[in-house]
Amino acid sequence: MKKKNKKKNKKETLEDKLKYEIAEELGLMDKIEQVGWGGLTAKESGRIGGLITVRKRNMNKKKE
Repeated sequence: MKKKNKKKNKKETLEDKLKYEIAEELGLMDKIEQVGWGGLTAKESGRIGGLITVRKRNMNKKKE
């Protein structure tokens, strides 16, 4: 008997929202929809991660 992999309905985090927002701005959403997040190159993934870090840092500076 096979178990089906079910994704948990997890709450969307700030990082998730930023990740999708940045991917959209970089024009990567079509690629993500076709091949998934794992289909991105290291350069593309790194760029998204770097921009998330910059935006979070800027948000924290604005709060102070």
